[in-house]
Amino acid sequence: MFLTRMPLNPRRRAAVPLLSSPQAMHAAVLAGFADPAATDATDAGRVLWRIDRYRNQRVVLYVVSPQPPDFTHLVEQAGWPTTETWLTRPYAPLLDTLAPGQRWQFRLTANPVHAGRRSEWASTRPMAHVTAKQQEQWLLDRTAKWGFRLASAGDTEAGDGFDLAVVERSTQRFRRGNAMVTLGVATFEGQLEVIDAAALRRTVTHGVGRAKSYGCGLLTLARPGSV
Repeated sequence: MFLTRMPLNPRRRAAVPLLSSPQAMHAAVLAGFADPAATDATDAGRVLWRIDRYRNQRVVLYVVSPQPPDFTHLVEQAGWPTTETWLTRPYAPLLDTLAPGQRWQFRLTANPVHAGRRSEWASTRPMAHVTAKQQEQWLLDRTAKWGFRLASAGDTEAGDGFDLAVVERSTQRFRRGNAMVTLGVATFEGQLEVIDAAALRRTVTHGVGRAKSYGCGLLTLARPGSV
């Protein structure tokens, strides 16, 4: 598996449709692999991607993939051709170091949903959680099966005593063919403690939740204090 980091230039004309449509960005990410089979999910993992937006207006694309990508087309369309391209590193050196008891800073963009039913529906359907509290609880309910627990936040009240914050929330609407897709998206940040290294490795390489093709599900790790 490989982890790729690529800065994007949101002021470039071609970047606007990519950043406004997860469908378009998904296609652009997959276009970075010459062999279509390289985008297939394997036992090792699958292609996952996420767009991070920072307070200084910096925008960064992160991609996890079974094979290294070639993002020349993205650099030319929506990147910084004369200053920065992309950086791809093998993921094994990090994944192989995961062990119970370790603490890591994490960031995750996800599509928190629950099964709901309206009177006009014949059966239940996925419905987005709409409040930050609901979205936090969605995450808390799933951490154990993903191989970690959230670290304590000390005397803070965020996340009911956990080191957890919903740092960005949005409703994304975009067209997929003739249909309109609506996603409720939340970005989480915090600190986790590893309880099952194998489960966490699978979480990092296979993603979590729904809408993985549309920029959701990628959990990334960093040493505490490094971000």
